Amino acid sequence: IGHKNIKIVVSLALINNADEILLSKRPKNKHLAGFWEFPGGKVETGELPAIALKREIKEELDININNKCIAPLSFSEFDYKEFQLLLLLYVCRRWEGEPKSMENNEIMWVKPNLLRKYKMPPADDALIYCLQDLF
Repeated sequence: IGHKNIKIVVSLALINNADEILLSKRPKNKHLAGFWEFPGGKVETGELPAIALKREIKEELDININNKCIAPLSFSEFDYKEFQLLLLLYVCRRWEGEPKSMENNEIMWVKPNLLRKYKMPPADDALIYCLQDLF
């Protein structure tokens, strides 16, 4: 008991000058398709979470974030049948470039108090309160 594959995923609450948070919609062919989530992705074996975050955000949104501008905020866990998910949430208010979807999925800026209107995976959903506390 208690020995399950752990999948570590990094995610980012990108916050613009209007205090809105960027959400991206999961593509049709993926697990939890159609759900909204904080952008990010899987940490590869031996990869540092902050490095994984920079790589994933560049791949997904074509923007550059640097270590000085990202701060860990919280984490959540969720037990899927196949694996245990550990979701690390970072916050970022400064970046280079203009976020655009590189994976042909929708992205949207959302006010913190409206986050609950979007259907999110359980691990992302669990982080909403913590995020709303920032504002």
